[in-house]
Amino acid sequence: MKKGNFLTLAVCITTLVLIQLANPAKACTRVVYKGTNGNYMTARSMDWKTEIPANLWVMPRGIERNGQAGDNSIAWTAKYGSIITSAWDIATADGMNEKGLVANILWLVETKYPEFNPKGDKKGMAVSLWGQFALDNFASVKEAVDYFKKDDITIVSDYIPGTDTYATVHLSLSDPSGDNAIFEYIDGKLVIHHDKSYNVMTNSPTFDQQLALNSYWKSIPGSIMLPGTNRAADRFVRASYYIDAIPKNDNTRMAVASVFSVIRNCSVPFGISTPNEPNISSTRWRTVSDQKNLVYYYESALTPNTFWVDMKKLDFSEKASVKKLAVDKEQIYSGETSAMFENTQAFEFFGL
Repeated sequence: MKKGNFLTLAVCITTLVLIQLANPAKACTRVVYKGTNGNYMTARSMDWKTEIPANLWVMPRGIERNGQAGDNSIAWTAKYGSIITSAWDIATADGMNEKGLVANILWLVETKYPEFNPKGDKKGMAVSLWGQFALDNFASVKEAVDYFKKDDITIVSDYIPGTDTYATVHLSLSDPSGDNAIFEYIDGKLVIHHDKSYNVMTNSPTFDQQLALNSYWKSIPGSIMLPGTNRAADRFVRASYYIDAIPKNDNTRMAVASVFSVIRNCSVPFGISTPNEPNISSTRWRTVSDQKNLVYYYESALTPNTFWVDMKKLDFSEKASVKKLAVDKEQIYSGETSAMFENTQAFEFFGL
């Protein structure tokens, strides 16, 4: 390696490390696969330093919701049904609606939400509902971007119940056309990154800095060197390289296997602990959303297999019941599981 290139590499790596040391983050990764013939899939890992009980839920159309932010909350009726994975049964962490729109909530320590005025003109919505709001109301990324650009609502956050952790997250959306958008609240203002090329997202730093760091690594062949730590910026680089390196085709079985292999590569080994960095977190579960065929795949780190849900076999009509498939106690399922969901009362989203 030439001396100039070596110095450039050293500066880039030093910058990356300093950013990460300043912003230790709950670790998650999201990546979108773009195959041929409309074969799009979105994968994510959910990483957390402690147990984060999850369950799968079928949310039909017609559910009436409010933003759980007090008297000045936004209210809406779900236009689209969805299948989602909950976190602690108080929030939607991940999911896909019947139009193939996928929502992923990931941690972002740099988040700063705007001040919410309970008596102001803007309606409020608890951050626990942010992903569900998108799934309930939008059929495409463009629809969501056009709505959120108006800045008509205020996202309101609080401490996660039973913890001293204030919920600071960003939202990614993808759809069956291959479109992508990232929504972040920086210094109290909503920043929207909207482009079909934005198919990878992790945690810190902010998305614009993730793109800048990744642009350098693209100049180095990934077959020669890739950053290998479990830090968010390193996972971003690996996900970006591997999602482009795997075969692009319309063979669903091969694509699902390839996409799972990428998200596993970007996961954090279960049980790992990093001295002096307690926020480097083990991967608890992974999902892959097949947006062409409307199949939702789920894999837990604590069970030995992957199962899936064919959304075309679910009833999302307004008269349908909310259904739940419990996975919070390491239940083991095999194959297609739509018939195993049970009617139940919907969980209550955490609010103010």
